[in-house]
Amino acid sequence: MTWRQVRVLIQHLPPESSTMTALRNALEPAEYEEQARNGKPEEGRWSMAEQLLAGISDSLQQLEYILILANSSGKGRKPKRPIPMRRPGVSAPREREQLTEQGSEFLFTLINGGAA
Repeated sequence: MTWRQVRVLIQHLPPESSTMTALRNALEPAEYEEQARNGKPEEGRWSMAEQLLAGISDSLQQLEYILILANSSGKGRKPKRPIPMRRPGVSAPREREQLTEQGSEFLFTLINGGAA
């Protein structure tokens, strides 16, 4: 078997195969970022059925979160917002930066027409 035939064989394995899972899990964070910017979900390492199931799972978790918030008295501890299921080619969400005093002053002047 030639190297080209091996490459074609690997490229056409089903997304849920052990080989494709190992390749997906071996990606570095920088490679995930690159795929997230330039990737096409329909050509990803997950099949469309897996992408749809992940979307349904995320939607159900979000609905459960909203239902709990809507039916709680608001006095107790708020539940954490659900984290979307990790998908191939998409990096983990970044933490939001806290607003500094300088940033809040800038926003205040910008909102009140001070930047014009």
